[in-house]
Amino acid sequence: MKEVNFETLLLLLKAPSKEAVVRLCNEAFLTRNGIVKPDTIKEAANGLQVEQQEAKQLISSLQGLVKNALFHGSTEPAVIVKLFPNDFHKNLRDLLGKILIENIPNWKNIAVNNMVSLPRLTDFDWRVDIKTASDSMARMNVPTCILQLKVQEAKTNIAERPNENNVNVELSKETLETMLDGLGKIRDQLSSVAK
Repeated sequence: MKEVNFETLLLLLKAPSKEAVVRLCNEAFLTRNGIVKPDTIKEAANGLQVEQQEAKQLISSLQGLVKNALFHGSTEPAVIVKLFPNDFHKNLRDLLGKILIENIPNWKNIAVNNMVSLPRLTDFDWRVDIKTASDSMARMNVPTCILQLKVQEAKTNIAERPNENNVNVELSKETLETMLDGLGKIRDQLSSVAK
């Protein structure tokens, strides 16, 4: 867990509104793994009427608090309250706790979607075709399934949006049955793990 300077968080008591605190928390989430832009620090300093160095320390402390909240991943008030020391300002603790509880589900989704990861299936389509062939001896009609998968490439950089590729696969009836059997087993295993 990241170290949080709770003394610095008391600067939020100078915030002109709850919305200003929410904005700072969102900025802390967005910059939790990187460097805070000078404009953001300047804006925070002006909004709170503090020095830029104090605003920078405040955002750093908020980043730590947000990271710790995401690490615990809970939206239970009892868990969020434990992130703060017992003697922390009650009203500010309640406000920050409420902001964290409201935003954690969304922040978790954003964090997961921005992770460097394996290729991801985004869509698929299918159709059944009949393969026909003939020669002088016999005529052939074989049904096949054409499966079109839309795959988002693996992310190599969090800042870039990955490309999407279409992959077409031709499946015979037997291959499709084998694939469906395998997918059924995967579904059953995922269901048993999720319980």
